[in-house]
This record gives sequence, structure tokens and C-alpha cells, in this order.
Amino acid sequence: QVQLVESGGGLVQAGGSLRLSCAASPSGRTFSSYAMGWFRQAPGKEREFVATIKYNNFNTYYADSVKGRFTISRDNVKNTVYLQMNSLKPEDTAVYYCAARIGSYVYYTLSDEYDNWGQGTQVTVSS
Repeated sequence: QVQLVESGGGLVQAGGSLRLSCAASPSGRTFSSYAMGWFRQAPGKEREFVATIKYNNFNTYYADSVKGRFTISRDNVKNTVYLQMNSLKPEDTAVYYCAARIGSYVYYTLSDEYDNWGQGTQVTVSS
């Protein structure tokens, strides 16, 4: 199991940037064992995949809606995963969640594939 705490959300104008952080506190396994993902959920909508990063080679994969604007990264010394969000749009407004699961050679893009979740951080983009 791993505890996850997100931070960095807030209110930003369209075109602006935010950097989300997710601090992990693993037990039993090292942080580097976990594949990490970011998801988001807007009011009245289902939770959707945003980005993921593999556990061992830092390869990344993005939803088409954020590709080229968002960057996921991780620091296995600080036990932290980041989501740099640039060129934000009003449709990016949502609660953003960090998720973790034991990693393998595949990308994990479905929320059901993750068994550890943070509490979420609100991102609001004004037009």
C-alpha cells in the first residue's frame, strides 16, 4: 500500500500553468516499484485518465486531450510524482487525483487498474 497526498491545485486563467505534486508514502515496497497516474473528474462527469508514468524507465503516456500541454514526471528520491500543466483551458477544470499501483511493462490508463488514490486537488481554469 502507498499513501498519496496531492497539492498544487488552484485557480488560474486560461492559458496559464499549474504544477501538481503527489507525495507518496509507500509501505513494504519502494516508490520506484509503482506505476503512477493522474486522473481528473469534472462535475457531473466520470473520472478520466490524464497521464501515466512507468515505474522503471520513466516512459510516459497521455490522454489525447492533454498531449503536448501536460507533462508527467517523477522523482524516485523524493517519492513524488508531478503533473506540469501548461496552456490550461476551462475544460481542464476538475478535481485531479493521483493514483498508484505496482508497475509492470505496460501502461495503466483505467482507474480500475489502480488501487491507491489520493484525496484530490481542485484545479479551476477561468476563461
